[in-house]
Amino acid sequence: MTDHQSAGPPQPDHGVVPEGAVPLTDHVKAGPGGAMTDEVGVITGAVTLTTEPGLDGPVSVRIQYAGAEEWYTLTGSPAPLPPGGLAALHKHVV
Repeated sequence: MTDHQSAGPPQPDHGVVPEGAVPLTDHVKAGPGGAMTDEVGVITGAVTLTTEPGLDGPVSVRIQYAGAEEWYTLTGSPAPLPPGGLAALHKHVV
C-alpha cells in the first residue's frame, strides 16, 4: 500500500458512468436467504453493495463479500431505472 491509499474497504471499478452520476454504496448484512448473484449463486454475511447508473439507462447492482476484491452481479441486474430514481432503487435493494 502506498502512502496515498486509504485502508478502507475496496471500492468497485465503476467503469464509465454518465457524467455527474454517483454510484451509491452501502455495507450491509445479507441475512437468511442471502443475495443471489449471477456468478457464484447465493452469498450471505457482511457484504458491500453498489448501485450505479449505466450510460444507456439500465442500472447495475453489484455485490462483494466485505473486504474481498471480487465483485459479483446481483441477479436481475442490470435493471431499468425506476421512476423514483437511483436512490430509491438502491434503498429498495439494500
